[in-house]
Amino acid sequence: MSRINKTFQTLAAQGRKALIPFVTAGYPFADVTPELMHAFVAGGADVIELGVPFSDPSADGPVIQKAGDKALAFGIGLVQILAMVREFRATNATTPVVLMGYANPVERYDQKHAAPGVFSPFVLDAAAAGVDGVLIVDYPPEECEAFAADLRAHGMDLIFLLAPTSTDARMAQVARVASGYVYYVSLKGVTGSGALNIGAVEAMLPRIRQHIGVPVGVGFGIRDAATARTISQVADAVVIGSKIIQLLEHQPRDKLATTAQYFLQEIRTAMDA
Repeated sequence: MSRINKTFQTLAAQGRKALIPFVTAGYPFADVTPELMHAFVAGGADVIELGVPFSDPSADGPVIQKAGDKALAFGIGLVQILAMVREFRATNATTPVVLMGYANPVERYDQKHAAPGVFSPFVLDAAAAGVDGVLIVDYPPEECEAFAADLRAHGMDLIFLLAPTSTDARMAQVARVASGYVYYVSLKGVTGSGALNIGAVEAMLPRIRQHIGVPVGVGFGIRDAATARTISQVADAVVIGSKIIQLLEHQPRDKLATTAQYFLQEIRTAMDA
């Protein structure tokens, strides 16, 4: 059983929902990510999503794009991110870590680290580092069944996005290969855009669950404790990214961890109320 599955099972037994914070790896300082990950856990995070910076993101709004650009300027790539995960794992063996990004960095990593008899060096190295799941925004389910199988063989989950425009046929395709959880994009557009329509989310989740057997997380537009609490009443997980990036943007280096921790504590308290 993967760490992600175990986490969701434990939470379900407790009648609680997962809190999943997102931060771009290497932001806002190249060396701060493991410290922020521990702060997330101290604040009540159940799963951590690390964004893999990429020069041409298609789903990220201006806030996360800016964070990715800064991390890229620091020279942050998958090699550095896997080292961050290893550092985190040195003192945390339980909190699941998911890498979220795009196909290009993963496929480039495989090209540069190709080895005889190895299907995907990225999968091998991610498993060794302690990664639990991968969300590749631009990998459609029908084109990555072998990748999903390789991840599962190494104890990791392949997580997919679903959107308000997802058809029943697309959900069925995702259901065949998805594991861990699926991430429902609660609004049309990129991260951080628009206002969250809670009624539309509430209406969509039963339809998703007709096709999807894994937990459903909701993100893209959750910015405060009240909204997180409302969403947690209908979803299995609440994902928060852009708001965290904004909170960290202007903080001095020595205030980053406490800022992240206190913000998540507020969210966690509201979700558990």
